[in-house]
Amino acid sequence: MAKSNKKATAKGKTSGSNSFTVANNRKARFDYSLSDELEAGLKLTGSEVKSLRHNTANIKESYIAEENGELWLINSYIPEYKEGGTFFNHTPRQKRKLLLHKKEIVKYITALERRGITIIPLSLYFNGKGKAKIKIAIGEGKKNHDKRHDIKERDWKRQQASILKNKQY
Repeated sequence: MAKSNKKATAKGKTSGSNSFTVANNRKARFDYSLSDELEAGLKLTGSEVKSLRHNTANIKESYIAEENGELWLINSYIPEYKEGGTFFNHTPRQKRKLLLHKKEIVKYITALERRGITIIPLSLYFNGKGKAKIKIAIGEGKKNHDKRHDIKERDWKRQQASILKNKQY
């Protein structure tokens, strides 16, 4: 019998590659109008990577800020790695450096300087090569009437789908 190349991911799903999502920021698409998405690497310690593989991170309250010409992920929560002891562990809410090309950093820093623009993390995941990546986007905060409009559109699309499903030909 031939062996399967599929590997089990942290959520129990199998895939040909070793990619799986650790954390999603689902509220970001509702609160912000997103324009430019980009995949960035993260500079992490060993205990942070091991903790991420347990699938317990949270990026809902996090954001991206600029310091000394570099972009940093601030207020993301990666819990301590319990099996690693206390001496070599990390602090759960420390800021983490984003790894990007210089052109991309300059582009995002100029976007941050505009009024009302922020950089939002959308998802934290491991890619096919097993590297921790974060998907970020430039976002502008929505007003309440924009959010209500999005809710109406979503409900209308749901109604359309149910009407077409129930319609007999």
